[in-house]
Parts: sequence; structure tokens; C-alpha cells
Amino acid sequence: MEQTARQVMFRGRVQGVGFRYTTCRIAGKYGLTGFVRNCPDGTVLALMQGTENKIDLCIAEIKDHFGRYVRDITLTEAPVNPRYTDFQITY
Repeated sequence: MEQTARQVMFRGRVQGVGFRYTTCRIAGKYGLTGFVRNCPDGTVLALMQGTENKIDLCIAEIKDHFGRYVRDITLTEAPVNPRYTDFQITY
């Protein structure tokens, strides 16, 4: 399966609600690599790497879990970075 990468920007009330920890757990469940981190403007940025289907499933599960907190999600194509071998929270 072909690996792809997406930068995912989550907007809404996504800081201070366990968003990064839950995102990290869900991404790990799908075998994704990359990171999730809080941004100074109150958004959360994730780099998700894996198959397109698994990235889509991961985002859908995050939306299901945090539906009332997430106002908007923006996806941007990104180059696959082999530096990431697991999914982690960065600061």
C-alpha cells in the first residue's frame, strides 16, 4: 500500500480537552506515523502518515470522539517524512 502524508489542522475548542492524547491513541491504533501538537493560536496540528484509507478512518474517529469540539478541519497534502517511525505528541 502506498504511503501518503497529510497535515491536518483542527479548529474549535481543541486544546485543554485531551485532544492530543486521544489523537495520538487513535493514530497509533491505525498504525499511522507523525505527530500532533498544540499551536499558539488555539488550533491543533497533526501530521498523519500512512495509507489514505487509514488516515481517513483516523480523522473520522477523531471527529466522532470530539464532534462537539471540532469546528473545522483543514487537510493539506504533505511529503512523507521517514523520520517519523511512530505517532507522538510534540511540543
